[in-house]
Amino acid sequence: MAGKRKNNPAGSTNTYRGDVLRVLGALKVATADQIQRIGAPHLTFRHADKETPSKRKQARTASHTAALSDMRGHGLSENGGSTGTGDALRNLTPKGLLAASYELNRPVTEMGSTARGAGSSGASHPMAVNETVIAMLRPKPNMARLAKDSAEVRAAAQAAVDSPDGIGTIASYWTEVPLPATGTWNAPGKGGAQADIVLTAPQDGAPLLFIEVDNCHETAEELADKLEKYARFFKRKVKDTDGKERPMWRTRWTVPEGRHGDEPHPPVLLVFNRIGERNPNLTVPRLMELTRHLWQGQRLPGGHHLYDRKIPIIAVGLNQLREHGPAGPVFARFGRSGPQTLLEAIGNPRREAADAREQEQAKARAAAYQAELRRAAQEQAAKQAAEREARRPVCTGCGAKFTDARWEAVQPKDWGATKDSHPQLCDTCKRAAVAAAQEGQEPVRGEAAPDDFWEEPQRPVCTWCGAAFTDERWKATKRVGWTASPAKNPSLCGNCDQRFEAEDRAWGVSPRQEERDQEQDQAVPEQKTTNWLSRLRR
Repeated sequence: MAGKRKNNPAGSTNTYRGDVLRVLGALKVATADQIQRIGAPHLTFRHADKETPSKRKQARTASHTAALSDMRGHGLSENGGSTGTGDALRNLTPKGLLAASYELNRPVTEMGSTARGAGSSGASHPMAVNETVIAMLRPKPNMARLAKDSAEVRAAAQAAVDSPDGIGTIASYWTEVPLPATGTWNAPGKGGAQADIVLTAPQDGAPLLFIEVDNCHETAEELADKLEKYARFFKRKVKDTDGKERPMWRTRWTVPEGRHGDEPHPPVLLVFNRIGERNPNLTVPRLMELTRHLWQGQRLPGGHHLYDRKIPIIAVGLNQLREHGPAGPVFARFGRSGPQTLLEAIGNPRREAADAREQEQAKARAAAYQAELRRAAQEQAAKQAAEREARRPVCTGCGAKFTDARWEAVQPKDWGATKDSHPQLCDTCKRAAVAAAQEGQEPVRGEAAPDDFWEEPQRPVCTWCGAAFTDERWKATKRVGWTASPAKNPSLCGNCDQRFEAEDRAWGVSPRQEERDQEQDQAVPEQKTTNWLSRLRR
């Protein structure tokens, strides 16, 4: 403990010294009161029971005052004058800026200057800038640090926690940032602007916002000239590390690309602190007319605007910003009627609504198209099913339509596949036909035996007597393949064939034999005689 007292005689802790480095690193110059309100807002509620405002202020800033004292002994901070109300101003030394760069995780080259001499004239503008940052941040107390405090203190702190959130953290803010229209970031040329505050909080919907604070000392023409410098800076392009030209501001800050035809410049927020003689209610209308070419967008039939290469300019009063914060509808964007929240003002809600409507319409059209495709497919399927039903075979035995399985079974197969024995019959009739064939009964009308090559539509009838063939006679006279019938009289029934054969045997010769003999005789050519009488005749 003695070692700690020797290094930090005022008894400060690392936590409070870290608060000082972060706040002064971002704001450049601030009072102990502002450092405490940003770095440790819970102290505001812990010491609310003090009798007078001065005692409450002294109690809640004691820890950071001690930290500033110890840091001054280490050469990290210094006193920079006082405000108009007598509060001491504190700023960092170059050594302190280097230490703050580690706390804020920023390059040293982006830390800016030490702001020495800012308090020589009361630092009214830097104090307004700081109050704007605090109003945008709306720091919330850490309830864990108030676990041992009274119920009244915790209730007041909880009310602050439940209020609308601010935007970003202290590390999201830069102050006094040069915007070079010529020159470089570290050596800006003439004709450029210098942003009072630059806010980068993509996690809260504000990827990049430039803030100008006016104590109502500047005229509308002076503010318009400053916005013209902003426009020059936004239009400036430089080669990036990949060799391609890009807007200079994109080489330092990351912002999502806009869509084609609607890529506005980063927005600029004007904060009016009414301590000067100018009335912002009169300044803003005049400023809108002077800068119309910078912010006016192109109106589309859907009622929304496109702001390609335009600057969204928003105005708000510091008192309203303190009271309502960024989530309050107190921001007036040039060209729009009625107040909006900050995120609505820097965005394009009407275009987003139009895009949402277009997406819904596209989804509806896609759904209707898919429904039409399904309907057409259903109609096509129904048509094909009807055509298939029209082609479905009908049983020649009972007249019933074939089932799908039976239809598939009788379809022509490969040359080597076995043919169906009864392709014209349904399953029921086929089973009856097969059973009848096995029992020697007459098969169903219209069916042939399994070994037929050509189908016989009807049972043969004898050409002599007109009687129908028996099963045995029908089978005996049946042709096999392309060959003729093996029976001698395939057109006669069995009885007639036997009778015909008996008559042939009674005559001793078969007429069929005579016919065959005659055919053979005709086929043998006549031979010449060679006896002696024939030789004498010659």
